[in-house]
Amino acid sequence: MSYLMSAILGFVQGVAEFLPISSSGHLTLFQHFFGMEEPDNLFNVLLHFATLIAVCIYYFRDVLEMVSEFFRGVAALFSKRGRGGSIPEARRMVLLVIVGTLPLFIVLLVKDYVEALGGSPVFVSCALLVTGCILFFSDRMARGRKNARTATLKDVLVVGAAQGLATIPGLSRSGCTISTGMAMGFERKFAVRYSFLMSLPAVLGATILEVKDVLEMEGGLAAGLLPKYLLGMAVAGIVGYFSIGLVNLLASKGKFGAFAYYCWGAGLLFLILSLIGWTLI
Repeated sequence: MSYLMSAILGFVQGVAEFLPISSSGHLTLFQHFFGMEEPDNLFNVLLHFATLIAVCIYYFRDVLEMVSEFFRGVAALFSKRGRGGSIPEARRMVLLVIVGTLPLFIVLLVKDYVEALGGSPVFVSCALLVTGCILFFSDRMARGRKNARTATLKDVLVVGAAQGLATIPGLSRSGCTISTGMAMGFERKFAVRYSFLMSLPAVLGATILEVKDVLEMEGGLAAGLLPKYLLGMAVAGIVGYFSIGLVNLLASKGKFGAFAYYCWGAGLLFLILSLIGWTLI
């Protein structure tokens, strides 16, 4: 892998991880039609970790308060003085994130089947078209008012179910979760904020497990690849940070559905190429 390819893959990860265009779907289709180089497992994990850092930096105050309130909440469970009274917003946000993450455990039962769907360019192309429809209708929903204090556990379970469904290649995780949040009556900026914060436990857990497996299987990291890995991570993190800002801006202005036209165009193009059997390689 060259430095240029490392930077390109970092850029693609930083953009597609947060913009509602399905990073997994694009990677699958680009590999099939254009012979795009697939990053090794460790590099792929590190790129995801870089975008996780981007979320933590962008929502630094939220993450810091949530970590603090998590430990305070645990301490309060064993303290009589901690019972009663109103729950701090950050502590309630921790609860909402935990509950919203639960549906992913069901997905683990069908993980192999879901991953196998990515082997069909026709399926992935159709899933991109579906993503476009979801985004198109998201801007046409009434503006909600629910936030971290008023969202219910039922609301976040539904959003979590959307996150689980979005593990299907071609469906955008951010597109599905943000649109579902809007449908449940979330205030638009809160829908974006909750979507990205909810991704942290899943990405962190997957990163820890996959890094452990990769290092055990491959016998460690080759020193010569470290600079290339760091370059890709830096690009992914920086581009990802600004991508989060763009999603927030468009969602607040009611322009989130603008990405629908891109998903429709890309999905239709790749569907036609799939049906006629065209590939560059």
